[in-house]
Parts: sequence; C-alpha cells; structure tokens
Amino acid sequence: MMKAHVDFGLSNEVLFLYKRMRELDVGHDTFTLPIINTAVLSLKSDVVLGQMVHSVSIRLGFGLEQYFCNTMIEVYAKYGWVRYARKVFDEMLHRDLVSWTSMICGVVFEGNVSGALELFNKMRLEVEPNSVTLIVMLQGCYAFDGLIEGTQLHCYIIKNGLLVDGSVQNSILRIYSKLGCVKEVETSFTDIDKRDVISWNTLISFYSLKGDVEQLAESCNKMYSEVALSSETLTLLISAFAKMGNLMEGEKLHSYSIKAGLCDDILLASLMDFYAKCGELRNSVQLFEAIPCRSSITWNAMMSGHIQHGYFDDAINLFRRMQSAGVQLPAGILGSLVDACSHLGALQLGKEIHGYLIRNLFYSSEEENIHLGTSVLNMYVRCGIISLARVCFDRMPQKDNITWTSMIEGYGIHGLAIEALQLFPQMLVERIIPNRVTFLSLLSACSHSGLIREGCELFFSMKWIFGIEPDLDHYTCMVDLLGRSGKLKEALAMIVKMVIVADSRIWGALVASCRVHGDRKIGEFAAQRLLEVEPDNVGYHTVLSNIQACAGKWETVEEVRKIMHEKELRKTPGWSYIEEKMKNYFFVSGDRSHEQSEEIYEILGHLSRKIQEFG
Repeated sequence: MMKAHVDFGLSNEVLFLYKRMRELDVGHDTFTLPIINTAVLSLKSDVVLGQMVHSVSIRLGFGLEQYFCNTMIEVYAKYGWVRYARKVFDEMLHRDLVSWTSMICGVVFEGNVSGALELFNKMRLEVEPNSVTLIVMLQGCYAFDGLIEGTQLHCYIIKNGLLVDGSVQNSILRIYSKLGCVKEVETSFTDIDKRDVISWNTLISFYSLKGDVEQLAESCNKMYSEVALSSETLTLLISAFAKMGNLMEGEKLHSYSIKAGLCDDILLASLMDFYAKCGELRNSVQLFEAIPCRSSITWNAMMSGHIQHGYFDDAINLFRRMQSAGVQLPAGILGSLVDACSHLGALQLGKEIHGYLIRNLFYSSEEENIHLGTSVLNMYVRCGIISLARVCFDRMPQKDNITWTSMIEGYGIHGLAIEALQLFPQMLVERIIPNRVTFLSLLSACSHSGLIREGCELFFSMKWIFGIEPDLDHYTCMVDLLGRSGKLKEALAMIVKMVIVADSRIWGALVASCRVHGDRKIGEFAAQRLLEVEPDNVGYHTVLSNIQACAGKWETVEEVRKIMHEKELRKTPGWSYIEEKMKNYFFVSGDRSHEQSEEIYEILGHLSRKIQEFG
C-alpha cells in the first residue's frame, strides 16, 4: 500500500500509513524502511526525517541491511550530509554496485571531483562500474570543472570497451564541448551511434559559444533530418542567433516553432529577446501582447527588451503593469530600472523602486545586494540628491570597490571634492583596494574644485604607491586640473611628454582652459591638434571659431565657418530634462515648442541678469 502511494507521488500519505502500521504493531521486512526513505527523498523537506528512519532501522535490526543502507546513503547525500552517508557506507558489511554509485554520487554532488575519482578507483577493486556510475562521474567532472579527470575517464571507458551507452557518449561530448576542443567535439559527436536531441543540443551549444554561424546553420539543417526539434533545441538556437544578430535564421525557427506547436514560456521569452537584440522590438511587443497568460519569464524578457533599446518610459510603464499583475521582479531587472530612472532623472519613481527593493529583496545574495545598493546610490547622485546617496551608502552593510568609487564620483560631480577626498582614506581603512576608476573619480573631483595640490599628490601616489600606471583618462583629468588653475604651459608640457598618443578629449580640455584664461597662442595650437585628430567634429570647429573671434581675427572666423558650411557640419543641439509631479519634461537648446516657453525664457533671462550682477 505504501509502495503504491510512493508511485503516485503521495509521500505525505506514506508517512501517515507508516505511523498507522506502527500503531497496529505490524512487523517490518527488508522493503519497508527503503520505501519510507523513497518517500523522504521525494518530500524535499530536510534531513531530520531521514535521521529518524535511520534511528528506527538500528532499533529494529535493519541498520546494516544492504538495500536499506543504499537508500540511506542516497538520503544523506541528497541533503548534503555526505559525511554521514560515508559513515553508513564504511559500516556496510556488503557493498554492491548501487552502494558504490550512490556514495560516488554524494561526493560528486558535494563538488569533490578528486574524492569521487579516488572512490571510483577503490570501487574497481571490488566491483566493475556500470554506465550509471560513469555518467555520474562524467557529469561531476563537467559541472565542477574536473575536465582533466573527465578526459582520463574517457581513456578508461575506451580501454574497457564501455563506450556503447548513448548517455555515456553524450556525457563525454559535453566534457569536450566545455574544454572548447573543436576536433575532439566533432570526433566524439561523429562516434555516437544513435544521436539523440541531447547530442545535437550539446553540439549546437558548442558552436553557439564559439560564434560559428556557418557550422550552427549547417548543424541545424542536418538535425532536421535525424531528430525532431524540441523546445529546448529551439531555445538554444534562437539564443545563438540572437547573439549573432541573424534575423533571417531566427525567423525561420519562429515559423517552425509555430507549425510544430512548441511555444512554452522559455521559448517565447527567447524569441522576444531575439527580436529585441535584432532591433525588431515591435515584434517582441506583438509576441508579448499576444500571450494570454504571461509568466514572470515573459514579463522580464519584455522589460529587458525595452531597457536594451533605451525605451525607459516604456520600461517604467511596464513596471507599473507588472506591479498590478503581482509579478515578482528579479534583481537584475530592478537594477536596470533604477538605471533607467537615473537616465530620465525620475527621482520619485526611483524612490518608489527603492522602496520596492527594501520590501521585496531581503532574500537576495550579498553580491546582488551590493550591486542594487550601488545602483540606487548612483540614481540619487544623478537626480541631484547627494544627501540621500550618502544615506544609502552609510546603510549598506557590505560595500565593494564600485560602491566606494561611486560615492567618491558622486561627491565630485556635485562639486564636493573635500568630501570625496575624505572618503578615500576611509576606503583604505576598510581594506578596499582602489583601482583606475577610483583614481579617475578622485582626480575629476579635484579638477572640478580646483584642488591642484591634492590632485598632483593623488596622481603621484597612484603610480608610485599603488602601482597603477596612469592611462589617457587620468592624464586628461590632470590637464583639465592644471588648465582650470591657469597653468596652461604645464598642461601642454604634460601632453607633449606623454608616452600615450593624445586624443581629442585631452586637446579639448586644454582648448577649453585656454578659452577661459584667454591664452590665444596655446589655444590656437591645441585647436589645430584637435582638428587633426577629428576633422569632422563640428563642436571643435565651433571652439576654434570662438577662440579666433575673441582675438578679433574675423577673417579666420569666416574661413572656419566656410569649411563648416562646405562639409555640411551641423551641431546637434543639447537637451536636458527635469521631473515635476511624476512627469518628465524635456528641453532642447533653442526650442520654443513647450507650452510655457515664454515663462521659461523670462525666468532664464532673470537668472542670467542676476549672474552678471554678481560677476
């Protein structure tokens, strides 16, 4: 009766039946407790029930019975108590193939590939392994990167004539696919007598990771003639074509999936991701809207598509719909939504998502918590609320290098260089090692606040104390720092002495400083270098034109503007945005389309006059 309940998956009822059996004082045989262990395995609760069964077995005299011990090893191994499983195994009077395989399976599950291999060698002294034992060993080698051991097992299998089982052949194929050996993968695949869907899926995954479009398409065509494509195969292929941006091949597979009736949630999500990555977001939206019962997978795929293409408004609207539908958002999507709020300056919505994170992500991993906390911190920085960014920073229980660097950068952006510099020694006290980006943020903060002495000290310590060789970005910050402080000759000397080839950004920083300090000679020289690097950049032509105009060289100004006209160079107007009452307002330079443009320009003029009054 208990066996019948186990077969139907009614494991809880098995325990009630066993309790009734004990109450009626019915005797046990060698099958009773193994059946209870089977029920314990399927319950997926914890190891306590298994320990209780083990205790009963010892009291009733079944503790050393082979069949029971085999099931007991499986119970302990499954719940991660491998030490207890090994104790049962070592105390067994007689061990069979199942005993050895179950024990090896437990050690593999623990991730101890070398320990499993040691057991495997001991096993061969007592009993010959079968295909199940070999599959367990090979899968362990694949899962826990014991690839050298996997190739050794392959040699053993060939020598002992065991390369006849299809599952063993598929496991060997997976080992070589993870090693990235093209020749071995193709040889192993060819040697498989009866290739099934798993064989083909492994080969397709291999070519997908390699980015070999030609072989992928060829394998796909050959597969049609041998086996029926499963939804897993289609998902693999569509994901591969999404990475390669191969729209035509993906559309063929979409048609095939419709004809074959293979459209589960994972496949639909893959198709939506495929169209989004191929630039056909409309198709993704159509697929999404046509799904009657959407799962969290399809919701998240649609959200990712909007964020990938920068459609942050649509992503936010979708977030509202997800909230209404009661869908739980994963940490990655929430992090992307916070980034979207940063791009849009949507402070209120950012706060709302921050609240959602606090309420719903208490179970996240430490790494996810650090990443999300840093995203929220950056959002407050970009939205202009540096005080809230600091509150987030202080409340984070764990911080990594990116978190510290983000807070330093935030202070620098807001012109609070002293606060940024104060964080740096605190960071070192916490034993967080600074990197290139950390020093770039510190130098940028010094540059914006004119802290020339502190900036030069940081630049020196970066190379000679922390062993980080400055790159072009660091030199650009130093040139900007020296230029803003009026040390234009020193800034030019730094560019000239650099080992790295100067780009447009570093010359642009020098030109901007020359314009502020009215140094026409260095300004003209830097502007010419700037145009040599990027001759078609309209902004740089405009800068040169303005420098010449300040010097009264109107003929040269006219010549520059003539070149701009001949090359049809037009400057893209700048734009900005603000959030007011949960609505975003966008402003383009020179635009008067806004309904309140008259009032806006009147206030702007008033502010300009006030600035001039205060010098």
